[in-house]
Amino acid sequence: MKLLTGATSPFGRKVVAVLHELGMTGSVEVANIPTSPVNTDPSVALANPLGKVPALVRDDGPALYDSRVICRYLDAQASGALYPDTRLWEVLTLEATGDAIMDAAVSMIYEVRLRPEDKQWDGWIDAQWAKIERTMDALENRWTGHLAGPLDMGQISVACALSYVDFRQGHREWRAARPQLAAWLAKFEERESMQKTRPE
Repeated sequence: MKLLTGATSPFGRKVVAVLHELGMTGSVEVANIPTSPVNTDPSVALANPLGKVPALVRDDGPALYDSRVICRYLDAQASGALYPDTRLWEVLTLEATGDAIMDAAVSMIYEVRLRPEDKQWDGWIDAQWAKIERTMDALENRWTGHLAGPLDMGQISVACALSYVDFRQGHREWRAARPQLAAWLAKFEERESMQKTRPE
């Protein structure tokens, strides 16, 4: 199998972190493909008609996308426990929560990097950051018990999302008002899967 991803994509990092957690790094070739919404690489478009990474190219079926589908597939292939039946709906919700932070954070970057300067809208960037802050507040106030529990896909998604916020929006201080979330992330980032997937 071959994973098409981007070197700094938080969604791609999530999938590669899962490969590490499941012991599958030797089973999937990881290819970092330079691509963007306005200049899509042909190999990415072939695997995913939406032109987005990550996409998992398989020998025995069509390519899989998006990251949530790929992670669920890999967990099933490895008979893993990242989607436990006893907490499935909470795990799926938390994974979606992490992905939503990524969506908003990537949108902020696209606004600055892909739109002409005279068409950039500060109000859009502020609105995306407001979404991220509300979501981090919810994680601090509602989800710290779950985050502290056994490893699951929700935790991986949230960790990759918060790490991406630090990577792209490091000048924005979010930890002071969310000490529990900050402490959890610091501990989670010690995992080998996070250390080996840290973007340059």
